Amino acid sequence: MASLFDAVSEWDNLWSAFRLAARGKRRKSSTAAFEQQVADRLLALQDALRARTYRPGSYRDFLIHEPKRRRISAAPFADRVVHHALCNRIEPLFEAQFIADSYANRSGKGTHRAIARLQQHARRHRYVLRADVVQHFPSIDHEILRARLARSIDDADVLWLAGTIIDSGAGILANEYTMVYFPGDDLLAACRPRGLPIGNLTSQFWSNVYLSDFDWFVQRELGCSAYLRYVDDFALFSDDCNTLWRWKRAIIERLARERLTIHAAQAQVLPTHCGIPWLGFVVYPTHRLLKRRNALNFSRRLQDRLDAYAAGWISFAELDASVQGWINHVRYADTWGLRKHIFSAHPIPRRSG
Repeated sequence: MASLFDAVSEWDNLWSAFRLAARGKRRKSSTAAFEQQVADRLLALQDALRARTYRPGSYRDFLIHEPKRRRISAAPFADRVVHHALCNRIEPLFEAQFIADSYANRSGKGTHRAIARLQQHARRHRYVLRADVVQHFPSIDHEILRARLARSIDDADVLWLAGTIIDSGAGILANEYTMVYFPGDDLLAACRPRGLPIGNLTSQFWSNVYLSDFDWFVQRELGCSAYLRYVDDFALFSDDCNTLWRWKRAIIERLARERLTIHAAQAQVLPTHCGIPWLGFVVYPTHRLLKRRNALNFSRRLQDRLDAYAAGWISFAELDASVQGWINHVRYADTWGLRKHIFSAHPIPRRSG
C-alpha cells in the first residue's frame, strides 16, 4: 500500500505542484529556466525526495512597505514546487480540523469573505474585541509546530520533509523578532529555533495549523461563537463588554502557551458602530470604507505606474491589470466616490515616442 510520502513524491503530484508554482509567474527567469527542462528537473526532485537527500536552497530576501514593513523570503523555484507537492497531500488532513471561521489561505475563504463575515457579526453584536499577534511569523516556535504536525501526520518521511522545510527558515527572521520570555523559561529560551519565512506557501499553511488549537479554545472553552481569524488578525464579538475584557485576559494567557503575544494596548473593546479596522478596511454594521492610508498608497502606486507607462517601460495591458486588481479589491467597500476622485486626478498620459 502506498504511503503518504509516496503520494507526495509521485510524478502526477510533482507535475501538479509545478503547474501551481508556475501559475502567474511564467515570465520570471527562474520559472522559465525550470520549465525549459521540466521533466528532468522534476525527476531529479523526485529522486532527491525519495533518497532523502533533498535540501532546500537559499532564500532571496527583500522588503515590502505596504501595508506595513515586512521582510519577504522567496525560496528558489524548485523548492516552491516541493512546497506545493507537500501541501497538496497534507492540507486535506488538517482542513477538516480547522474552524469554519478561519479565512486565510484556504480554498473558498479569503479576504473578502472574512470582511463579509466580520460585518455580519457587527450587525448582530454590540461590542467587539479585535487583536493581532505581535511579530507572528518570526515568533512561530519550531518545536511546537513540529508537535502539531506530528499529531496528524503518521508518516516519518513526510515529517522529515516538513522538518527539513521548517529548519530551512530557522533564524531567517531573527532580526525581525524581539525576544519574549514566558513563564518557566530560562536563558536558553533565546536559543529556541523559531520563525517561518514570509512568502512560503508552507508558512501560510502552517500558520493555520499553529493557531488551530487557539481557535478551538476561543470557540469551545471561552464559548465565543462569534469569532473569526485571518492569519494573525482575529476578532471576538459579544453583547457584553465585560465578557470581552475577561476573554482578552484569557486570550493573553492562552497565547503564552503558544509562545505568542498580542498588541495588548491596541486590543480594546469597542462598540461595533464605531467601525472595526479589518484587513485594510474599516467595517461598520451598515457600510464599509477603505482605510485612508490604503487609498493614499494606491494613489502613489498609480502615479508610478502611469509614469512607467508614459516612459514606455510597461504596456497598457500591464497598467490596466494593476488598476483592475485594485478595483476588484476595493469594490467590496463603499468606494465609488473614492475611485472616481482618484482616477480623475490621475489621467492616463500620452506615451513618449
